[in-house]
Amino acid sequence: MGKEDESIKKELKLVPLLITLAVGVIIWFIPPPEGLDPKAWQLFAIFVATITGLIVKPLPMGAIAIMGITACALTNTLTIGQALSGFSNTTIWLIVVAFFISRGFIKTGLGARIAYLFVNKFGKKTLGLSYALLASDLVLAPAIPSNTARGGGIVYPILRSLAAAYGSNPGDGTERKIGAFLAKTAFQGTNITSAMFMTAMAANPLVITLAADVAGVEITWTGWMIAALVPGLVTLIVVPYFIYKIYPPEIKETPNASKIAAEKLEEMGALKQSEKLMLLVFVLILSLWILGSNLGINATTTALIGLSVLLLTSVLSWEDVKKETGAWDTLCWFAALVMMASFLNSLGMIPWFSETMASVVGGMSWLTAFVILALVYYYSHYFFASNTAHVSAMYAAFLAVMIAAGAPAMLAALVLAFFSSLFSSTTHYGTGPAPVFFGSGYVTQGEWWRIGFFVSLVHIVIWVFIGGAWWKVLGLW
Repeated sequence: MGKEDESIKKELKLVPLLITLAVGVIIWFIPPPEGLDPKAWQLFAIFVATITGLIVKPLPMGAIAIMGITACALTNTLTIGQALSGFSNTTIWLIVVAFFISRGFIKTGLGARIAYLFVNKFGKKTLGLSYALLASDLVLAPAIPSNTARGGGIVYPILRSLAAAYGSNPGDGTERKIGAFLAKTAFQGTNITSAMFMTAMAANPLVITLAADVAGVEITWTGWMIAALVPGLVTLIVVPYFIYKIYPPEIKETPNASKIAAEKLEEMGALKQSEKLMLLVFVLILSLWILGSNLGINATTTALIGLSVLLLTSVLSWEDVKKETGAWDTLCWFAALVMMASFLNSLGMIPWFSETMASVVGGMSWLTAFVILALVYYYSHYFFASNTAHVSAMYAAFLAVMIAAGAPAMLAALVLAFFSSLFSSTTHYGTGPAPVFFGSGYVTQGEWWRIGFFVSLVHIVIWVFIGGAWWKVLGLW
């Protein structure tokens, strides 16, 4: 067998493909519920098969999405124009362009410089070092929509070098010196920062689109940030300290960390011209995302402005844009999922499900139904290996049922949005950065799950009670 044949065999996994196809075919031939448009049921079959494909992964996500689009057109469930309509969605292009902008942080070295600055300032103690890594993540989160690139590409390499400097290495019995604690806190921090900004995680704009399509809820970049600000900051403060108490590092003092960071900063030298321009663009787009609605500038337009400036100043080249495969991959799967979710709603599938489930929770107060549904949504992430797959499969349906039960629409949309990042705290496979941090070998699977579950309880307490009080102040309920 040649190298090309081996590559094809590695790319295509036959059993997961058969499972994906079987799921779609079985649902397709089940008679649709009475009163439901047959095309809605057909689209539902294609949608479920696509989500199954995203979970079992017979092919990469982008390829599965293209197959879903093809199935919609080939079966005449949708016209080809309707099947391709997701590519015109402005929210999709916001996240795609944000991917390009995030490349500038990595290419110029500005992202690493910011991280080392925090480590130099706050890294004299192990707990302070964890806060320094989280602060770096928080600063970078608004403009880096890939939590894998942010956590795995910027924070993790710095974490690994610091742990090695203190003789903490995976597999030799020294993991608990400092490496295990830093790996676990940095991972949990990435989940929190992903929940705090619309542009901090790839599936967040999908949430925005679904909320608008299903419930007519328009969540702005600023609205998301303000709603997440208080519970997010409280969580970022509490979670590292909580892990420090239940999973303490052996080394408590890290004076050399600041020295190592200072040496790295000295090696990097003064801010390069490209870094200055990247910093200027970062401040520009952040300001316009916050103030743009008052100026009549759309969030996607703001991202395009930032990218244009980076291209004009040669901070990024067009080759950089073409090589940003994560962005183009996101464009494909995002467009397919948004398109399907939109037509499931317009063809009546989501309203039908909402009415059906509303009768189940009809005897409860809206608050009781709201809490139960939110908890089910959170902990069902144990069954998902992707934030995107989970959001695609469940967000719209759970939002519709919450609203049907009487929950305020904006509150329901935002809580499910925040949980769509926070629920990744639970497992070592539930989000992109998880395999990076877990794969380092510092933390055993048992400890990872144990700590993750306890952190999930911290999340729920803070975001329900402190978040609930903050949202009351904001008038969301």
